[in-house]
Amino acid sequence: MSLTILVRALGLAALCLTVTSVAQETATPNGVVDNRRSAIALSGVTVYVGEGEYRPDAAVLIRDGSIVEVTSEDDIPEDYFVMPLPGRYVYPGFIDLYSGYGLPAPARPAGGGGAEVVESGPRALNVNDAIKSHYRAVMAFEPARDDQIPLRRQGFTTVASFMADGIARGTSVLVNLDHSNANEAVLASDVAAYYSLDKGSSRQTVPVSLMGAIALLRQTYLDAEWYAQHDPRPFADESLEGWLRTQSLPQIMEVDDWHQALAVHRVAEEFSTRYILKVGTDAYQQAARLAATGAPLIVSVDYPETPEVADPFTADDVSFTELKHWELAPYNLRLLHEQGIQMAITRAGSGDEFIANLRKAVNAGLPEAAAIAALTSVPAALIGEQQRLGHIGAGALANLVVSDGPLFDTDTRLLETWVAGSRYVVSEPLTEQEGRYQLATQTATVDLALRLADGRLRTQVLDGGSDTALEGASASVTIAQDLINLTLRMPGEAQTLRLSGWPTEDGWEGSGWTLARTGELPAGEEADAEDEAEMSTELPSPVIYPFAAYGSETLPTQQATLIRGATVWTNEDAGTLVTDVLLRDGSIAAVGDNLQAGDAVVVDGSGMHLTPGIIDEHTHIALFGINEVATNSSMVRMTDVVDSQDVNIYRNLAGGVVAAQQLHGSANPIGGQSSLIKMRWGGTPEELRIEDAPGFIKFALGENVKRSTNPASIRYPQTRMGVEQVFANAFSQAREYESRWQQWNSLSNSARRDAIRPRRDLVDETMLEVLNGERYVTAHSYVQSEINMLIHIADSFDFTINTFTHILEGYKVADKMAAHGAGGSTFSDWWAYKWEVRYAIPYNAALMQQAGVVVALNSDDAEMSRRLNQEAGKMVKYGGVSESDALKMITLNPARLLHLDDRMGSIRVGKDADVVLWDQHPLSVYAQAQTTWVDGIPYFDRERDRELRQYMASERERIINVILSEQE
Repeated sequence: MSLTILVRALGLAALCLTVTSVAQETATPNGVVDNRRSAIALSGVTVYVGEGEYRPDAAVLIRDGSIVEVTSEDDIPEDYFVMPLPGRYVYPGFIDLYSGYGLPAPARPAGGGGAEVVESGPRALNVNDAIKSHYRAVMAFEPARDDQIPLRRQGFTTVASFMADGIARGTSVLVNLDHSNANEAVLASDVAAYYSLDKGSSRQTVPVSLMGAIALLRQTYLDAEWYAQHDPRPFADESLEGWLRTQSLPQIMEVDDWHQALAVHRVAEEFSTRYILKVGTDAYQQAARLAATGAPLIVSVDYPETPEVADPFTADDVSFTELKHWELAPYNLRLLHEQGIQMAITRAGSGDEFIANLRKAVNAGLPEAAAIAALTSVPAALIGEQQRLGHIGAGALANLVVSDGPLFDTDTRLLETWVAGSRYVVSEPLTEQEGRYQLATQTATVDLALRLADGRLRTQVLDGGSDTALEGASASVTIAQDLINLTLRMPGEAQTLRLSGWPTEDGWEGSGWTLARTGELPAGEEADAEDEAEMSTELPSPVIYPFAAYGSETLPTQQATLIRGATVWTNEDAGTLVTDVLLRDGSIAAVGDNLQAGDAVVVDGSGMHLTPGIIDEHTHIALFGINEVATNSSMVRMTDVVDSQDVNIYRNLAGGVVAAQQLHGSANPIGGQSSLIKMRWGGTPEELRIEDAPGFIKFALGENVKRSTNPASIRYPQTRMGVEQVFANAFSQAREYESRWQQWNSLSNSARRDAIRPRRDLVDETMLEVLNGERYVTAHSYVQSEINMLIHIADSFDFTINTFTHILEGYKVADKMAAHGAGGSTFSDWWAYKWEVRYAIPYNAALMQQAGVVVALNSDDAEMSRRLNQEAGKMVKYGGVSESDALKMITLNPARLLHLDDRMGSIRVGKDADVVLWDQHPLSVYAQAQTTWVDGIPYFDRERDRELRQYMASERERIINVILSEQE
């Protein structure tokens, strides 16, 4: 018997011993029971001891499924069964904190059927079916031996399994990947609590949006806090009970991208918790900001598929962002590591490509020690299991990975995994298979050579008894565990021979054939290896900000700038004049003739026009979704879903737009809270936000709200009368809510200790802000009867509608709007695009202005938003509005409507340096913005734009050529 077969047999004996040694002791025996305890020494191995250090010529002592110590080969106690593994490397077993192993597949999301579903399921659970914090994976876990195999084959010995369904997903179960039953495989019943922003299988309509999911998450934190005050409970809610039980566990939150990661971190800060963020391969794009959150990360290596660029027409459809991300994604882990972020790595998403993708990350510059830690010690520490998992040391479980070389070398193979002292062979050591062989079938004999190259066995058909390859013949072989697959094609033969078989003492055999070893390979020969492109640790191109078209490696900076000799449209009493303007420290520092430049950059504005930056009172650009569909969605915030990489921000800058109100859509009477941003291209969503901006909310009237034109809809309201009642009910409930809190606040401290604090409700809180003048209303409006209705509602509850936005029948009720104090933001000449705008006229803005209404022009459209200057020019034609008043409709007036006119909308000393330099009259259709400054920073410059276009074209060509060269 050969040494290989002997070791294999002895290993099988050891396996039998170790399996029985950890048997469930409470089980009733049936038959003969083996109570022997195992003691095994893995001898002659190189052991990874952590932090990049190895111990060669060592022995790992294992007893009863745990590690006793790592010692030298000469110090193995006599009572240990010695298993020689010379030349092998031993690592701690890998741990995956993001697995669904052993659990049923998540339910498919339920279809809504076009109708709103409000009611939750029939059980005593949360009112929203997406809150499943009662779920305990341990109650559903069943070991699945077939599913263990691909995990162990990639080095995983332990996983945390959870059900990926819902926003609050309950707890995971920590299990070993061995052949034990569930009682023995489970290491911890509730190891972490899991969350996401995907409602999963919930059949309820709400939430349908990302912002709705975040709002539900926030409300559930508040509800759980309120629920916990009651003893006894006011009602049964096992989901909230589960939520309260699991808050002390590690909190793992899945996000789709870095935008969501930063958004949920704000939620974590609000509720004094800490998320471990499961992120994707785009995290490197904001690595520094993710590091600043202090959140640990669970990172996938699910790299994007290679874009299809062989066909030039297809290549045109691949975005610049896709190409850049394909190239830089393998550097994700390295760039995160360089920021000092605590990371664990998950197999999730990468499947069979996990090891290959992980090696790509190491080849891209991720230190080997960091990669191993991310698979072992870091995940163990994140769930508090660092004593028995993630290292090879005394007291740890004998969860090990055995390889035939350093883990991340290209030709290294994972040979075995050990789980709690049980041995599992995942592949055979290929070096022992090298040699000369003779294949004998029923009709012929063929000489073959098997040589190891690049971690794979290469097969050559030999020419007779020589060592020369037979021309025209080809063969390939794969060996996995106790199976060989061999394919052979001989010259002149039409068919390929395909054989499968099993090992013998001197080779393999199958049905009607044998493959017997006949000798060693000649010394010094190597198989022809396939060419494999090695990655450079240098980034192939820089990360740009934003990570999108027109992004830059470095962002423009704030600098003192003197714009000399331009025609300045001040929007102030000085009117329009030719003069100089000095921008310094983000503000307008001086306006006047012959200003001194000092250290300022001088811009020659001769023959050009300088205006205040354009402000769009109503836009939907740069948002991840705009509609939540609850009848009252006042709890959602557009600030949670700002897409700071939307190219429309850059296009707006090119059209002279410096700021905008990002509004909720018009799917419901009471929409969400607005986001007010400046076009700070390259910043994060938080950096786009206008500091200390007042709060706004979107209301909506008309056909969009009642949806009675949709025969499938049964959603309330379905009539304009119902819309009115929604507002009346919401404000009445808000006053009742206020009354409950006033009663609570009036209690003495001693009385409060014995009373239950009122439940915080994000919907009522927002409506109360409106009633108390702390949040302003922008109302989507068309028909005069509904405008009158909403004014009446506001008067009845003693607050003011701030703005009727894109109002088209304002000219009919302008006097009432002026008396009420409402402004009007309208389109210049949109009409006849649906029935309720059939009375729109292009004189609307002029007539409202004549009645004393503050009038702005808005876009409500990504295309129109970058040519609002032309929309203002139409007002000169329609209604005879003066040029200065027309310009104010897109600058100072929207600033007034947004209560930002003390900072924006005109060129006056002390205001924000948000200005635009035009090459022609700013209301002309031929005018082009040459430079747009926001806070004194030139975020758009036409010359710089030309450079960016050239850069993008060359980058696209370079990356496409890289892809094509790899495919050759």
